[in-house]
Amino acid sequence: MVHITEEPGTNILYTTAVGELDHDDYDRLLPVAQKIIQREGDIRWYFEMEDFDGWTAGTAWRDLKFDVRHLGDFEKVAVVGQKEWMEWATAFMKPFAEDTVKYFTLEQQADAREWVRA
Repeated sequence: MVHITEEPGTNILYTTAVGELDHDDYDRLLPVAQKIIQREGDIRWYFEMEDFDGWTAGTAWRDLKFDVRHLGDFEKVAVVGQKEWMEWATAFMKPFAEDTVKYFTLEQQADAREWVRA
């Protein structure tokens, strides 16, 4: 399941993923992200993983296709989650977003939100 919140008047998207993300989650999430990119030109994304189990197989592919299609549209991405996800999530996104991806632990949520806003 994914919780989705936009910060009004900005290009900031906050998402919290709980459990495993599936096609229904992406059917709700991707249009919001695309709308922000179309409106603002790029996106700042706070992506928190809370008790996160990953993606279903087809959903992981949709995520990768979205990332590749919007290669230059990520201004900042804060990846917030459990320690074991740090290397994977950051390493996976680095080729797509170079220096715009930063990992934060769950204890650093406030720092991550501030970094995305700055």
